[in-house]
Amino acid sequence: MAGGHAGVLVFFVTFLAFPFYWMLMTTFRTTIDLHDVNKNPFLFNEPPTLEHLKVLFEDTQYLQWLINTGAVGIAVVLITLLLAVPAGYALARMTGPWAQTLGIAIFLTYLVPPTILFIPFARIIAVLGLQDSLWSLVLVYPSFTVPFCTWLLMGFFKAIPRDLEEAAMIDGLSRFGAFIKVVMPISIAGMLTAVIFAFTLVTQEFVYGVTFITSASSYTVSVGVPTFLVRGDVYFWGSMMGACLIASVPIAIIYNFFVARFVAGFTMGAIK
Repeated sequence: MAGGHAGVLVFFVTFLAFPFYWMLMTTFRTTIDLHDVNKNPFLFNEPPTLEHLKVLFEDTQYLQWLINTGAVGIAVVLITLLLAVPAGYALARMTGPWAQTLGIAIFLTYLVPPTILFIPFARIIAVLGLQDSLWSLVLVYPSFTVPFCTWLLMGFFKAIPRDLEEAAMIDGLSRFGAFIKVVMPISIAGMLTAVIFAFTLVTQEFVYGVTFITSASSYTVSVGVPTFLVRGDVYFWGSMMGACLIASVPIAIIYNFFVARFVAGFTMGAIK
């Protein structure tokens, strides 16, 4: 049995780590090594090179794109938490036949394709004079992060027994005070999940970014990389993989750190 569990674990670890391994190998392999089909694609057949990273940082504005992505991501995460936390809590504590229906309806708005919404959003952005501004993305991105995170947080809040809040209110706290001093500390893991998911959704979004931003210096990573590293039918694979690796590794590390806390059982630990 232990051997079977180890085999399954090895399989999934290999499966999940392989994309990072492939990005790493592609980033540091020479162009000739990458294109020669007669050479082993999983190993360095020639000495590693920094040529692709040099192209990425010297011939593009990748560093600025990273800064733009981080700035937009942080702003959107703050807006998302400000709106999704009270909304998720209200839906979790709401009673009656419409509570579940309302929660599902909010989540369904997240499923509306961006290709349908970007035309009316473009009109709103034009009226507000935010064309080619990162503020346009800060305004638009919460349209899909808030519904998703509200639905996500609603599940976390439902897992917290009402008895904890009632006990705090008996001790003299108001409903808001019980939420701040009792529910919020227990829900830290849930809010971290919302932060990670919201930031991830922002970093991988393409349609709104390419629609509302036209200046290269204002691009985010998800728009700048394919725009400047795909020229006609020429793909700068090494530079593209380097860009993806640099952008994805920090998120992957943070996400895995949080998953460990989630598996430990944040709710049961808090109740005890």
